[in-house]
Amino acid sequence: MTSASPPYADTGLLAPGRGLSGAASETSDHAYLRALLDAEAALTRAQAALGLAPAEAAAAVTEAAVPERFGIRDLAERAEAGGNPVIPLVADLTREVGGQYGPCVHRGATSQDIMDTATMLVAVRTLGPVLADLGRTERALAGLAAEHRDTAMPGRTLTQHAVPTTFGLKAAGWRSLVLDATDRVTRVRDSLPAQLGGAAGTLAAFEAYGALDATALTAAYAREVGLAVPALPWHTLRTPIADLAGCLAFTAGALGKLAVDVLTLSRTEIGEVSEGSGGGSSAMPHKANPVRSTLVLAAARRAPQLAATLYGSVAAEDERPSGAWHAEWEPLRDLLRLVGGSAAHAAELAEGLRVHPAAMRRNLGLTRGLIVSERLSAALSPVLGRARAKELLTELARRAHTENRSLRELLEEQEELKSLDLDDLCAPAHYTGYAGTLTDRALERR
Repeated sequence: MTSASPPYADTGLLAPGRGLSGAASETSDHAYLRALLDAEAALTRAQAALGLAPAEAAAAVTEAAVPERFGIRDLAERAEAGGNPVIPLVADLTREVGGQYGPCVHRGATSQDIMDTATMLVAVRTLGPVLADLGRTERALAGLAAEHRDTAMPGRTLTQHAVPTTFGLKAAGWRSLVLDATDRVTRVRDSLPAQLGGAAGTLAAFEAYGALDATALTAAYAREVGLAVPALPWHTLRTPIADLAGCLAFTAGALGKLAVDVLTLSRTEIGEVSEGSGGGSSAMPHKANPVRSTLVLAAARRAPQLAATLYGSVAAEDERPSGAWHAEWEPLRDLLRLVGGSAAHAAELAEGLRVHPAAMRRNLGLTRGLIVSERLSAALSPVLGRARAKELLTELARRAHTENRSLRELLEEQEELKSLDLDDLCAPAHYTGYAGTLTDRALERR
């Protein structure tokens, strides 16, 4: 018999998408509590560094700011009274420090300073594993693109066969999106700022406590907490949250492109790729479901709505907002978790993806040669004239369907085309354009 989880524990029962990810632990309640305590301790250390608090106070607060000393469930219940968890945490941390240095806890700050700074810490710590998994995905896709540079397959537009392409170019496209996501996540992670403004964003209390230079205090705090230095307090200037929303939603969508293509190409009747280890079915023993792709695509479907809530919170009134700030916490955590899980699953997907060139060759022939009709139109026009070439190809396309014959066979019967190299013109693998060159170009990007 297994032990029961604590009441109300978020065990991830309905969130298999985040199961592989370090984002799950980095966004847990324990991780948030750790970040809140780190923010409080850093504030006291910053004040001590500028002579605004005793060095002993900084040491005492840092020593007391250990998550295991605080009851998360108790803090959560008491947070309801003031609308955020910082208020009860400050009371408990002050009691833990005690004595002479208790009054140095949270001095001059407001709850939003600590909550925003902790949120930035959680984001930075979560984005580290995300970037590592994006790197794994990129490397695996680069290998697939190089290996299959010239592996011809059907190109599909509006769900139908269009002209041939190569799997190498498709994999290079997936990799390009992953690199775009990596660039955006890296840029945002490195710019996430500490928050320090005091009650209404003026830093007035810090001046009252003896701070002679607000810029120096903010910089010292940012340095202690390991975040960027903000130009201004950003209590109602929510650019950092909006930037996070944008890069996370884009990353989910970029990985979703990989997933939705794999889901399409791994259909039974297509079979051009398959996941390295599919998932089982509760009712059908023969199935190996593309579970990784499914979970990545599920994240891509959810992320835009979560990002929309965060963008909606940019319209934050006054110097401190009511509701807009509070509305950010859960959607942002969900978004971090979704993208963290998606990146981990995408890495597993890319590293284990199986490519089936034989199925690609088979599928290139499904239209009985019509997949190269664009090439034939260009080749026949100088010989027959554009109007006659179009008329002939339209007629032969109809006959290919009704007579169940290949376009190559029907073309061979046309006396006026005897001078053409039909073997070359009708070979799908010979009509992939600059796919190889484009793949090479894409792989030059690092």
